[in-house]
Order: sequence, then structure tokens, then C-alpha cells
Amino acid sequence: MVGAAAYKPGLENTFRLMEHVGNPHEHLRAIHVAGTNGKGSTSHLIAAALQASGLRVGLFTSPHLVSLTERIRINGAPIEEAEITEFIEQNKDFLDSLQPSFFETMTALAFAYFVKRQVDVAVVEVGLGGRLDSTNVLTPLLSVITNIGLDHTEFLGNTLRQIAKEKAGIMKPNIPCVIGETHPQTMNVFLERAQECGILGDGPETTDCRIWFADQCGYLRKVRLREAPECELKGIYQEHNLQTAYVALKALKISNFKFQISNSAIREGFAHLCSMTGLRGRWETLCERPLTICDTGHNSHGLQYVAQQLKELTNPHIWIVFGMVNDKDTDVVMRLMPKGEKYHYIFTTPNTKRARSAQEMLALWGKKGIAMEDPKEAIRYAQEHAQPEDAIFIGGSNYLVGEACMMYDV
Repeated sequence: MVGAAAYKPGLENTFRLMEHVGNPHEHLRAIHVAGTNGKGSTSHLIAAALQASGLRVGLFTSPHLVSLTERIRINGAPIEEAEITEFIEQNKDFLDSLQPSFFETMTALAFAYFVKRQVDVAVVEVGLGGRLDSTNVLTPLLSVITNIGLDHTEFLGNTLRQIAKEKAGIMKPNIPCVIGETHPQTMNVFLERAQECGILGDGPETTDCRIWFADQCGYLRKVRLREAPECELKGIYQEHNLQTAYVALKALKISNFKFQISNSAIREGFAHLCSMTGLRGRWETLCERPLTICDTGHNSHGLQYVAQQLKELTNPHIWIVFGMVNDKDTDVVMRLMPKGEKYHYIFTTPNTKRARSAQEMLALWGKKGIAMEDPKEAIRYAQEHAQPEDAIFIGGSNYLVGEACMMYDV
């Protein structure tokens, strides 16, 4: 099992697995990134800037779009399949007895691989939540929490405050932390946790404070991102991620870790992010005529920005190939998505057992549209009906975006 279905809360298994493979988490200098949305983009932004600074950078993210090897990279190069096979074979008896989850196994593999390959620093994205996520065995150099939204509520809680408490679980005693986006319901959660961790100082506006709110002009007001550098990520929501990554990099620079991170390295990393780290699926253009875009936004918090950007497209007709999995807030998403004669919806069923069926999606939409169960057929339908001056959007699920990337890469 993968995704939320494979969620196995608690760190006991992970600690046992780490011990078996030599406790690699104790030998990693890492930046730990959590959040409801944007943690993948933010992780890649940070990694790219560190690479541009001349460092050997490990990057562990999830999920993958096309190949499992995408999850584990060093300076953008994905791990070889042979490395994965070797790790599984070498530890087969122990894995059989422990029965760890897929993500627990991948976390141990990634950390062991980074240590083996002697990375200077690793950027590690949380899988789900924070406090009980397998990656939380780390004691990082810096913790980053991008934002809080209602997602995975069956595991993390039904309110923003409950979810914030789970994400805040990655904050560690005496380890600096950057919070990307704040909300009245979550601010005190982070301040309370910062107090427990001894990083609050005399208050969030003081120079001894080591928790920084990227969107609140805290101590780093002098070095906040005033003019966004050129970036390969074109989604309007990336403004938040750019700001979070920028403040995180500045926090690293001033936190006495001896990282030489110049403004020029940050700009180079941001400008060549996708080519340097291999990031895909963030308002990515797959084809120019007709303009074909895919995006991995998959819940209301992320799709609100996608919907806004779709509304800003001036193409005469926009063909939207859309599918979601059944543990997302589909009703809310449907209210957000653009409506009108120029928008043509083709609902489809992503390739996962957790998918909502195309017919169910069409029924939830309650308006004009068609349902095609097979994602490839749905994408081909849009390709066949769109005129060169039209636009095609493919999204709603990572699985569907992965399918699109494979089709357009051929």
C-alpha cells in the first residue's frame, strides 16, 4: 500500500529499522520540511539554492509521478533502481520480520543512501503529518512548516489547530524553525510549541527568537523577499513557497551552520529549479499548442490557486481533464473550480484503488461534462477536441498528473 492507506503512525518501527541499517539519521545534516501544501516545491527550492552554493545535496520527497526513483535524489540525479533492489535484498529478512510500511522502508533507504553517498546536507520532506511521520526521527539543522490546511483529516484532525499541532511536532528543542504561512487558528500553536522547544526567546519580534514567520515580517524583515527572482515554477501559489524557501535559506545562513549561501546562489537555484532538482507537475507546460498544463494540486487548499489561475487563462476554450482520490475534500473543490461555457470538463478515474470514479465526479459536479474512466482516453479526448488556440488542463490527482507526464514524454 502507498499513500494515506499505508499510513502507520508512530516512530517505533522506524527507529528499529534505522538501528538495523546503522542509524543514518544520526549522521545527516538535514532540513526538515512539513506542511499541508507546498512542502514539495519548497523542498526543491531550498535544495536548488544549496546546490547552486556548491553543496552536495540529498533530496527526499513524495509522492513520485512516474518512477519510484524520483523520491530520492542527489544534486537532482535520481537513485538508481539497482540501489533500491540492493537495499531490499540486503535487509530482506529483517524487513520480513518487522513488516514496516512502504514509507518507513523508503525513509530508511533514503537516509542510508545519503550517508553512503556522503551528501553535505539533505532536504527531507515529511510524508504525512509531522509528529508521527517516519522522517521525524531526524534532529535537523532547521525545521520548515509551509502552511496548514484541511487534508488527511482522518489521521491529523478535523480543525486547523489540530492539524497544526501534528505539523508542529517536527519542531525540536533548540532547533530553529521557519513557518511559511500563518493563520489566526494556528499562530498560537506554533508559538506554544516554540516556547516548549526553547526557540521563542522573549517573543517573535526579538533578535533572540529562532522561530520565524515568513509572511509576518518577524526578525528577518530586513532580508525578506521583496522582489521575487525569476523562477521556473509559474503557479501563482508559488509566491508563498518562494518566500518560505527564501527565509529558510536566510535562517540557515545566520544560524551558524557555516553555509555560504549568497543571493546570487539563491537566484540561480530558483531560476533553474526544475533542471537542477527534477521537479515536475507544478503548473508545468507539457505542450505549447494547444497550451497543455498539469498541476499536482489535489485538495481545496492547493486547488483554490489552480482554479484562480485557470480563470485567468484567456484561451477561447479550456478543456479540463480532472480526477481525484476519495480521501480529499471533493465537494469543496467542485465549488472552487471555474464554471462557464468556455470550460469543458472531462472527469476521469486516476489509476489507484482510492480514486473516485469518473461517474461519481460528474455527479458531484452536477453540471455539463463527460465521464471517461480511463485517464489516457480522457486526455486523448481533450487532445482531439482542443483547437490549437485552446488550452488543456490536467490535474486533481498526482496519479493523473503522472499519467499525463508519461504520455507527453513519449
